Formats: sequence, C-alpha cells, structure tokens
Amino acid sequence: MAYKTVLTIVTDVSQAHGQIDSAVAVARAEDAHLEVLCLGVDRTQTGYYYAGATAFVQQEVLDRAQEEARETEKAINERLSSEDIRWSTEAVVAQIGAIATVVGLRARFADLVVMGHPYGEGRGQELEAAVEAALFEGQSPALIVPDGQVVSLNARRVVVAWNQSNEAMNAIRKALPLLKSAQLVDITVIDPPAHGPERSDPGGQLSQWLARHGVKVEVSVLAKTLPRISDVINRHVRDTSAQMVVMGAYGHSRFREAILGGATRNMLEQAEVPILMAH
Repeated sequence: MAYKTVLTIVTDVSQAHGQIDSAVAVARAEDAHLEVLCLGVDRTQTGYYYAGATAFVQQEVLDRAQEEARETEKAINERLSSEDIRWSTEAVVAQIGAIATVVGLRARFADLVVMGHPYGEGRGQELEAAVEAALFEGQSPALIVPDGQVVSLNARRVVVAWNQSNEAMNAIRKALPLLKSAQLVDITVIDPPAHGPERSDPGGQLSQWLARHGVKVEVSVLAKTLPRISDVINRHVRDTSAQMVVMGAYGHSRFREAILGGATRNMLEQAEVPILMAH
C-alpha cells in the first residue's frame, strides 16, 4: 500500500502553514496527488433563528462563509502554484453541524488526511470536527502535525502505542508505508494485562508481523507511572527522541472522551510530534 491521494482541510490559511507544508512533503515523498478542501463554515445552527432574524440575515451569514472559502482557495492556489507536485483545490461551504458529511465524503477516497493541531488559540471547533469526520465517516487515517513542525516520512524512530485494540491494529496497518521507511519502530506497551492474550510476550506477534514487512522493530514494556497513558507515551517519545507516534483513535466514545478525557483527546491536546491515528 502507498499513499496516492492525500487530503488536507483548511479553514484558516494563517493557522495552517505547517499543515500545508507537511501535506506537500507527504505528497512529494509518495508521488501522490494532494487535494485541498477549502472550507467556509456557516456557524449558525440548522433550524435555529436568532430573535428578529430574517432571511436576509441568514443569507448574509452564508455569503460570508462562501467568501471565506473563496479567499482560502485563492491563497492556497497561490501557495501551491510553484510546487512540483500534483494538486487540486475545492472551495466548499458547510454548516458547523454538517462538517462530518462534507469532510467524510472526501476523506473516504483519500489514503491519508493531513491536519494541523485541532486545539489551541485561534482554533475553532470545526477543526476538531474535521479530524473526527476523517476518522469516523471517512475511515481514513489522520496525520496530525503540531504547530511549527513539518512531518518527515523518513523518521529515525517511530513509537507505536500498542494495546491490542482493533483501533491500534487498524492504525498500524494504515501506517505501514511510514513504518517501513523508519529506521526503527518502537512498539510501546503500557501495563500489559497479566492475564491477557499477550501476557507471556507483549507485542511479540505484532513485532513478528511487522518484521516480515521489513520493518526494524523493538518492544518497550512500560509501567504506568504517570496519571494518564498519554503522559507515559509523551515522556517515552521525549526520552527516545522519537519523531512520530502511531496509535488507535477513540477506543472509547467521542462523547466520553470529550467529557471525561481519554488517550486520544489528551494526545491531540499535548502533541509534541506528528501523530498518525486511525479508528
């Protein structure tokens, strides 16, 4: 498998420089086509009208979203005009509650979705919605790139967070092109269950499978010495100077993670290196 169609969703060019640079780098490295969805967001809720609102007000909101999408597309066209890759742009307007449908349809036919950090100053909820749409509705892997970084597909060391879940296995399968090009892949297992199927050899079968694909592998079994799984993973990334993390996304429901927290949400909030996720 290779990444031949790369998708990125942009709502604000000023916040997406690293995201665009990373998407271009991936497309160039994989000889892929880069699709850029320039999204204008209508933030009014379907069926909801402010007191005294008229059809004119609603049209004005829609016109503003369309203008934002066109301006974003123009800026992206100028940015990509000198690149030596195949690329295309599309300007689309969606209500905030319909982003999943719009993004999911495009992500379904992408091999990889490259996105910037969805949380932080100046980020709207549409970015989180776009990432989740790629993972759930599009069933596509999402590569999340922190601010100020540009992803490299030839990472020296990649940490794979392994908990035997279907989500983790799906992420690893979809990350194979990246894992095969890495100098070393570190299968990281945190507090493996004493009575689980891998109790005598945590990560053993996964390492064997990856090795048969030509991946250079080692296994790290870590204790959960910090309050959250994400804290342990991030500390291990720092300690080993890893350049990327591969992990399953939303093993619990999105609602549960939004309210109570979870490894996916915490990793997205604290990302220090690019993270490839899949559900």
